[in-house]
Amino acid sequence: MLSAMAGCAGKQGAQSASGGAGSSQAAKSGKNDTLVYGSAADARGLDPALVDDVESVKIMSNLYEGLLKYKKDSTEVEPCLAESWDVSADGLTYVFHLRKGVKFQDGTDFNADAVKFNIDRQLPPKVTEDMSYASFVYGAVKDVQVVDENTVKINLKEPCTPFLNNLAMNLGALIVSPKALQDNNNNVNEHPVGTGAYKFVSWQKDQNTVLVRNDDYWGTKALTKNVVFRTIKDNSARVVALNNGEVDIIDGIDHTVVDQVTSAGNQIIKSPGMNINYMAYNCSRAPFNNAKARAAISAAINVPELVETLYKGYSEAATSILPTFMPGYDKSVQQAAYDPEAAKVALKEAGITQVHMITYTSARMYNPANGQTLAEAIQGYLSKVGVTCTIDAYDWTTYKTKQQQGDFDICFAGWIGDNGDADNFLNLLAVDDPGMNYARFNNQQYKDMIAKAVKMPMGAQRNAAYSDAEKLIAKESPWLPISHSTNLIATSPKIQNFLYHATGMLPLAGVTKNS
Repeated sequence: MLSAMAGCAGKQGAQSASGGAGSSQAAKSGKNDTLVYGSAADARGLDPALVDDVESVKIMSNLYEGLLKYKKDSTEVEPCLAESWDVSADGLTYVFHLRKGVKFQDGTDFNADAVKFNIDRQLPPKVTEDMSYASFVYGAVKDVQVVDENTVKINLKEPCTPFLNNLAMNLGALIVSPKALQDNNNNVNEHPVGTGAYKFVSWQKDQNTVLVRNDDYWGTKALTKNVVFRTIKDNSARVVALNNGEVDIIDGIDHTVVDQVTSAGNQIIKSPGMNINYMAYNCSRAPFNNAKARAAISAAINVPELVETLYKGYSEAATSILPTFMPGYDKSVQQAAYDPEAAKVALKEAGITQVHMITYTSARMYNPANGQTLAEAIQGYLSKVGVTCTIDAYDWTTYKTKQQQGDFDICFAGWIGDNGDADNFLNLLAVDDPGMNYARFNNQQYKDMIAKAVKMPMGAQRNAAYSDAEKLIAKESPWLPISHSTNLIATSPKIQNFLYHATGMLPLAGVTKNS
């Protein structure tokens, strides 16, 4: 989620675009006028309606904008492409007053028609299966009306407490040039056009994505002219690239490289992670369509020990899906207790002697140890209770496709919160899309609880409703929550004013690189 996030296959896969010229252009620029960001994985695409991963968010958050945005240090919303808004007393009508004089990077006008076009493409009957975030952002929307050129009205079918926060998200809510969408068959994964502080130049798949400053930007212009997102999948290679001065910022690092980074004179930036790292059971088929079987596997895994071993204090063991600082978190919620002897008996009675796991090979912000390392650690625990695990590990893009095909017993994933609301985490297990609901969990009681809670006003009653939902999930065990990761970013000491937002956004317009 960023997120990290759950995903869909088909049209939205990260595709190659010609990029040699753009890369050369950036390389020829003054060294301090080019910012190079080393990522653990490539983006899957650059159309905010068609992707759902944090690697894509990092790039898109510099190309596009939404009606609203989050404050730099929280998930509180503030104006962006909408200067102000009014909400009806019944919570069913939202009127947005748009910023005037804004243009998309292709020279076309941003206006109320553009807003309607973007939302309508994610509503029935136009919404497509590969628009994973459409229901998250716009599920409560009835229709969109153009009042005048600079005023748009959004009518809801029912109240939705996190709706304003949803409109600041980078997935689904960012506004794309209608002309670009029309010119590219409703898919701008390779041809992104927004209103943001940077413009797209080129993309060489699994190599780099190049952006250049948008000198016609309506707001404060970016301080650094060029940005290059360079894909370096190997963790140690990213550290070497930073220490050698080949890149300026890297992510996807863990405790094992902190000393290596700092001893070279570079710096570590830490921040609390609004995320969850988890293991998911395939609830749609045997043996894990049985809650007792799921709980038995979970009871074989010592989560606190696992987290300490893998993350060495840079992640905290999860007792719930929700991060501990999020409204709705309940410290009384507990997952299946670690009891290997009881697990061994239950698994033998259920006839479970082997399981098929699939996982990912790259580091993730919610799991800097990477998915294969985590799966192998779980494999070790299960071997002690008589269960043999086969593990198939894939690069991130391939993994997303394999996960959606559903040929697995257990998979691994994570989520970076998009909007600071409990619904954004707990809703994952209430949707039918396997690109979001990795566990393919289908429980009507739970769905009803989530549908009710999202309409409730902020406060103790709403928090209690989400606590009840968490308790039901703990009982049903579709996931084994593992950890909440601390965000670790390493930067050159030359980098100033860098910010990694809790939602996974990576605004770079205010970042500079000193000599």
